[in-house]
Amino acid sequence: MAVERDTVTFVCTGNTCRSPMAEALLRATLVKRGQGLEKLKVASFGLAAEDGLPPSTNSVKAMQRIGLDVSAHRSRLLTQADVDRSVVIFGMTESHLAALHSRFDVLPDFVLLLRDVLPTDVPRDIPDPFGGGYRDYEECRDSMVEAVPALVDFLRQNLSQ
Repeated sequence: MAVERDTVTFVCTGNTCRSPMAEALLRATLVKRGQGLEKLKVASFGLAAEDGLPPSTNSVKAMQRIGLDVSAHRSRLLTQADVDRSVVIFGMTESHLAALHSRFDVLPDFVLLLRDVLPTDVPRDIPDPFGGGYRDYEECRDSMVEAVPALVDFLRQNLSQ
């Protein structure tokens, strides 16, 4: 029996910085204005994650600054079962997309960079802030915040029933 694809999945490397922030941003946006998208689940995973690690301190701080709490998040390694539930997977960098294509036999129809939903003349990758200063985390968060309205439009156009 096929598993229902009902999850928007974000992936990064360790699932302690970028993807948990993206997950929280999209989840909060769908609660506020997800007309037609409420049934979607939102999840995040790492391609090289160690299960059970908390988000980085600066990720928590950067999200608290905009009123979102990611402190309860725990890192998870992406599995084929997670991929099978995904209706779309958003990576942070081209290397994440390459890893997805090399590791998993069956992927959803949509495997994109988070910022692929933006106009073509803007940078695509979201650099890893891990090990950087607080400002790096703010820039990372802001590069996702910038993409969220277009990401919701993409989901509405491609996934609404």
